[in-house]
Order: sequence, then C-alpha cells, then structure tokens
Amino acid sequence: MTDIVTVTLNPALDIACDSGAVVPLHKLRTRNTTLDPGGGGINVARVVTALGGAACAVILAGGPIGAQLVALAAAQIGAVPAIPTAGTTRISMTVHDQSKGEEYRFVADGPAVTLDEFAACRAAIGREPAPWLVASGSLPPGLPLDAYAILARDAAARGQFFVLDTSGLALKAAIGSGLALIKPSLGEFEALVGQTLPDAASQNAAALAMVRDGGATRIAVSLGGDGALLATAEGVWRSAALPVKAVGAVGAGDSFVAAMVLALSRGASPQEALAWGMAAGAAAVSATGTAHPPRALVEQLFVQAMTQVTQDRS
Repeated sequence: MTDIVTVTLNPALDIACDSGAVVPLHKLRTRNTTLDPGGGGINVARVVTALGGAACAVILAGGPIGAQLVALAAAQIGAVPAIPTAGTTRISMTVHDQSKGEEYRFVADGPAVTLDEFAACRAAIGREPAPWLVASGSLPPGLPLDAYAILARDAAARGQFFVLDTSGLALKAAIGSGLALIKPSLGEFEALVGQTLPDAASQNAAALAMVRDGGATRIAVSLGGDGALLATAEGVWRSAALPVKAVGAVGAGDSFVAAMVLALSRGASPQEALAWGMAAGAAAVSATGTAHPPRALVEQLFVQAMTQVTQDRS
C-alpha cells in the first residue's frame, strides 16, 4: 500500500556538477555531472522511498526533458503517473565552486500549464489512494494562485491529510483549506503572517495562533542555523540545528518534509516527527549535489535529534 502520494506541478531535471572556480566571462569546465529528477514533490517521494516508505509521485511532464525526468524518477520511486504537457519540462542546475566551497543554483521558471492539464493532474491524484498527499514546489505559470487550495479541498473530500510546502501567494491562498501541515521557512512564515518574528516567543505565538485559527493543523517552520519548530494544537516543539558540516542546500527542505510526513503517517509523536525532519534535513545539507540523503545517516542523526527536541512552554 502506498503511504504517501506527492504532486509536483513544476518539476525539473536537476543537473549538478563541480567546477574548479566560478568566474565571469570564462568558459567553465565542469566535472562529476549528475542528473536527477527534481521538483518538490518528486524530491519528497525520493526521500520517502529511500527511508523505507512507499511513495507515488504524480507529476506534469513535457517534451524530451520531461520524458527523461519521468524515466529517472521511475527508477528511484517506482510509481510515477505523468500527465503530459504541451510545454517542455524545465532544467535546474547546481554548480559547486570547489575553490570557495560555495554552491550556485540556477532555476528556470518552467513551462506554462493549462487548466485542462491541471484538471488531468487532479484526476490522476484521485486515482492514487493514500492516507497522505504532499504538494510541494512552486506553481508553474498559467495556474491560478489558489491551485493548491483546490488540491487541498479535493484531498479533504477524499479524507486525505494534505501537506503543503510552497511559499508566497500560493501558500497564503491555501491557508484554511484543510491543511494537515505546512513547512515555510522563517522568512516565508513572516511574510505569511505579515510581521517580523525576531525571537522564539514571537515565533511560537504566531504559529500557535495560526493553528488555533484553523490555518493548518500543524506548522513546521525551518529556522536555518537556529533549527526548526513544530506547532500543533498540543503546543510547540523546538530543535536546535544538528552539528553537521553544511556543504550543500539542495533538497534539505524536501528531505525534512519527507521524513516528517513519513513519521506522522506511522503515528509518530510531535517530538519524533520533528526529530526525523531535523535528521533528514541535516543529512541532506551534509552532501553536495541532488542525491537523496542515505537512510543509515538519517537514522543515526535521528537518535541525536531526539535529544535536542524539547517542548517549549514559554
């Protein structure tokens, strides 16, 4: 049985490579090139699968790049229902500058998606029953800002838990639509609530207020170097960042969401769910490129994360 279905409305073929140095005007030779299927929902499904869960990734894909993306995703996930689009799937590129140890990320907008293509996607999601549905990533051009709110209402009608990881107006439009979990960064959450949240007390209060107002059942906020928090009707749990050497940032948020949702689907407590998210996110940032974090490392970091998650009673 599938544990989690994901949807990616704006997927990408992710290219990652190394360069001796990234400098302007010069032809830059790269090495260690990898190709991976990308886009929020695909990344979540890849990590769920890597951690031993059963995932299905519904995606929109078009053109030869889309065909390559589907083949790569199917090899890693298995079930990848793909809705064909007239527009060609985008490419994103990550270049690791070895001279500085820095990472450069280039992300295209993606093709326009028609309402008919979106309707076909909604139908495909409905054919893939699972207790949890995760929508992750940006909205492609052509879709209305309430596209994720529409998917949330569809999920509610089917009795599914709906998780949303997006930002900006698309996130704002979906608040109050029956969301089981959202996962904004601190900056995204501040934009959502319309105020700066400079300390733990203000962050906790804003997250709890949104939960109690029915905006979402759970709110996980990533705090960068300060870790993350998880707010539910039961209270707020916080964790400091795990002490790993960060060498990349690609997929960290998706890994966090994947591990947290997989844990919740298995009945985890808020403390356990946050610890799994922290562990997977830390494992992701400790590697360059776009490969998913190794399960053994995530499990190792989970043990450490459990000692750092505390319920904040302030």
